[in-house]
Amino acid sequence: MIVGGGFGGLQVARGLRRAAVDITLVDKRNFHLFQPLLYQVATGGLGPAEIAAPLRSLFRQQPNLRVLCAEVVDIDPAHQTVSLHDGQPVRWDYLVIAAGASNNYFGNDSWAAHAPGLKTVEDAQEIRRRVLSALETAERIDDPSERAAWLTFVVVGGGPTGVEMAGALAELAHVTMRDEFRAFDPRTARILLLEGAPRVLTAYPEPLSENARQSLHRLGVEVLTGALVQHIAPDHIVYTHGQETFILPTRTVVWAAGVRAAPLAAVLAQRTNAPTDRLGRLIVEPDLSLPNYPHIFVIGDIAHFSHQNGTPLPGVAPVATQQGQYVAQRIRRLTAGDTTPPSPFRYTDKGNMAVIGRKSAVAQIGRLHFTGWFAWLMCCSCT
Repeated sequence: MIVGGGFGGLQVARGLRRAAVDITLVDKRNFHLFQPLLYQVATGGLGPAEIAAPLRSLFRQQPNLRVLCAEVVDIDPAHQTVSLHDGQPVRWDYLVIAAGASNNYFGNDSWAAHAPGLKTVEDAQEIRRRVLSALETAERIDDPSERAAWLTFVVVGGGPTGVEMAGALAELAHVTMRDEFRAFDPRTARILLLEGAPRVLTAYPEPLSENARQSLHRLGVEVLTGALVQHIAPDHIVYTHGQETFILPTRTVVWAAGVRAAPLAAVLAQRTNAPTDRLGRLIVEPDLSLPNYPHIFVIGDIAHFSHQNGTPLPGVAPVATQQGQYVAQRIRRLTAGDTTPPSPFRYTDKGNMAVIGRKSAVAQIGRLHFTGWFAWLMCCSCT
């Protein structure tokens, strides 16, 4: 049984297509979502159907796999069953948890109503609705200060998602819609990117981080590093920058400041006494199994794997993809009766990329760094 139809779950399923096994793939949605492009849906560049593929269609030619559109609410390792949201138990011999991550508001869950994250199609559609509604409302307002609040867009978090979202918002307001309103000039829209760390894209080398900041600045994005959010309300955001506290009127806030493991991780941790980290991720063995449960594997954003270099692997698609391929190979050997101790999983980092705006990006591939148009072209070819 595979729980989750993301990048990791798909690779496990595909890796077992010729194995003598019966596969059940369970997901709350009946489609696979290409999450890296959600920001394009949020800003109207793409439609939801362009980044979603029906799971049953993907596996139409794989007769050993069935898809269940359902939510797993409980796991019983002793009886090797999972319980679905309708109470139906489903048995498994090998279980792969690839349930992904959810938005992390760091104990301030009430902010979610005012600052949606970017993890699902519904999130992206809600952000797009808020952005376009803000522009339409600004067209009908005469008071300059009130209009300014509707034309102020704040992105919280300077990682790849936040940087890409801020750049796309700037292009939408300052380029795409610049001649479409009469009561105001969309180029006066203010886009702020708030990041608590000293620089954006902290996982990238400093030169690429600085290039990304400069690219955002050219697009008209105000980048504030060392800015910590204190409160988010329907009509304003409170943040500190240096020694000062600021109250900024705004009607549109996008949360890109962090993620935590999906709620299913807590259920599995309770049932197996498996350790978790501060983000709720399950700490796995070198072969991606849970301690004392060699037939339960955890991969992707929900897994904490630090056996390779002492630090957890990042929650990015290439990690989940390679882990899925590894687990599929591991299960093939186990079902074939191979009792040889497994080699530990090793992640091969093939590089990082972030799109800053139209024909602008940063990319790191090994020791090579790329910026600008060429990096953007590489990003486009990869997606």
